[in-house]
Amino acid sequence: MHNKTAILFGATGLTGNHVLHKLVEDNRYGKIKVLTRSEPEIRSDKIEVIKTPLEKLHEHADKIDGDEIFCCLGTTIKKAGSKDKFRMVDYQFPVTIAKTASKNKVPGFILVSSIGADPESSNFYLRTKGEVEHAVQQLKFEKTIILRPSMLLGKRDEFRFMEEAGKLIMSPLRFVLRGKLKKYRAIHARTVAKAMVNLANTPFIKTIFESDEIEIYSKKIPAQNR
Repeated sequence: MHNKTAILFGATGLTGNHVLHKLVEDNRYGKIKVLTRSEPEIRSDKIEVIKTPLEKLHEHADKIDGDEIFCCLGTTIKKAGSKDKFRMVDYQFPVTIAKTASKNKVPGFILVSSIGADPESSNFYLRTKGEVEHAVQQLKFEKTIILRPSMLLGKRDEFRFMEEAGKLIMSPLRFVLRGKLKKYRAIHARTVAKAMVNLANTPFIKTIFESDEIEIYSKKIPAQNR
């Protein structure tokens, strides 16, 4: 069936690019609206590209309409240039999208957050992520899904020194981190994307999924949750 419409933000980023690929491959989706500043690499008759800077989202509010929002927006303070600009991308834009989607009665909102997200955190990055989660959960969606991946693996367009250094440290620890520590294992962005699409098409289970749970739901939905 080609009857679902997805709306994707962050399609040119690491996770968003994988989400776009998954949506194109998924026969449940007949249309994918991509709101973006730059053209995505992938081409498909399913894709409707709406080129716009996120600062002008209000001009395209009527386009934020469909079955599910996939929000993969995210940056770093270094890339953004300041804490204020970082907060604009990681807080203001996702919350604006969520409020518009809620107003337009979009049933599902799927958000990529971060491990350790906490609105009370002393860490600016984690506090911002926690505040986004809190804001989104206050809105009325039939299904709100928040994924908290650990360090993301995958090839980015830009080089992030701290992230690359972290990968070198975390990769050998993958098989050491067990039990409650499993959620700290590095995870591939492709895995996060699979889980996002999978969970979007599953009867509501819960809202927040930690990184080790993302691994599980990227493969299949456990029978007891079907």
